[in-house]
Amino acid sequence: MTPTLGFSCQADVADAVGAWRAYLSSEKRFSDLTLVAYTRDLSQFLVFLTEYQGAKPSLERLAKVSVADFRAWLSWRAEGGAIAATRNRGLAAVRNFFRWLDRTGRMHNPYIGVVEGPRTKRPLPRPLTVADAGTLLEEAAGLPDAPWVGLRDRALFTLLYGCGLRISEGLALNRNDLPDGAETVRVLGKGSKQRQVPVLPAVHEALRAYLAACPFNPGPGGPIFLGVRGDRLSDSVARKQMQSLRGLLGLPDSATPHALRHSFATHLLGGGADLRAIQDLLGHASLSTTQRYTDVDTEQLLAVYENAHPRARR
Repeated sequence: MTPTLGFSCQADVADAVGAWRAYLSSEKRFSDLTLVAYTRDLSQFLVFLTEYQGAKPSLERLAKVSVADFRAWLSWRAEGGAIAATRNRGLAAVRNFFRWLDRTGRMHNPYIGVVEGPRTKRPLPRPLTVADAGTLLEEAAGLPDAPWVGLRDRALFTLLYGCGLRISEGLALNRNDLPDGAETVRVLGKGSKQRQVPVLPAVHEALRAYLAACPFNPGPGGPIFLGVRGDRLSDSVARKQMQSLRGLLGLPDSATPHALRHSFATHLLGGGADLRAIQDLLGHASLSTTQRYTDVDTEQLLAVYENAHPRARR
C-alpha cells in the first residue's frame, strides 16, 4: 500500500519519496508494516506543511523548514489526538527522510537534527510468571479440536519461551533450520541480523510430538509450523490461539506470544544470567534495551518485599 503523495507535494519531493521508500525496502529491509507507517507519517507531515505554508512542499521549501515549523507540526498532531509515542514515530520517519535527502545530496536541512520529540516513558515488558508460563505450555495442546493443532501450538509457544524468539522469527523457521537434536538454531532477526540461540531438550521434545502428528510434510525446506491447510502458519492465527488459551486459563491480556519472549529474558535474569548474554540471545542491538528487564526484576522484587515485610504493610 503506497499512500498518494501528489496532492501534498511538488514532483521533486514525490520522486524523492519513491526513491526513499525503495531504499528502506531493499537496503534497510524495513517490514511492510513499518514502511506503510513511515510513509503515512511523512504524508501527514507534507499535508500539514501544505496547509501551514499555503503551498505544496518542494525540496527547496523542505530545506527551509525551521525548528518552529517542526514543533508546530508536532503540536498539530497532538491536537489531533496523536499520543506521544505516535508523534515520536512520526518524527522518526520525517527525520529518516530528511537525513536520507541529505546523504543523497538532494537537500540539506540544518534544523531536523535538533528537533526533540515529546518525552515518553517506555512501558516495561510484561512477562508471565514462571508458574503461568508452565501452565500455558502444558495446557496448549488440549485446546484445539484437532490434536495435531494443539501439539503445534504447544511446540510453537515452547519454542518462543525456550529460545526467546519473536513470533515472526519462530514462524519463519523451516524444517532444515532446526533439525532434530540440534544444539542451536540460527535466527534471522530484525534488520536481517543473524544470531545463534541454544535449543533446550524440552523444545525438541515438543517439536517431535508435533511433527509426528502433523498430517502435512512440506519437505526439509518447508515451514516448521503449518496452518490447517498445510501452508505456513500465520501470525494472526497464532495470536488468536494464544488469545483463546489465555481466556480459558484466566491469564491476563498481557499473555501474548511476545510475552513469552519477555518471560524468557526475565526468568533468565532472575536465575542469575549475565545481562550481556541475554542481549545476545535476544538479538538486541543496544544493551539499554535489554536493561529494561532489570527494571522488571526490581519491580517484582519490591512487590514481594511490600507483600512480605511486616513493616511494609503498616
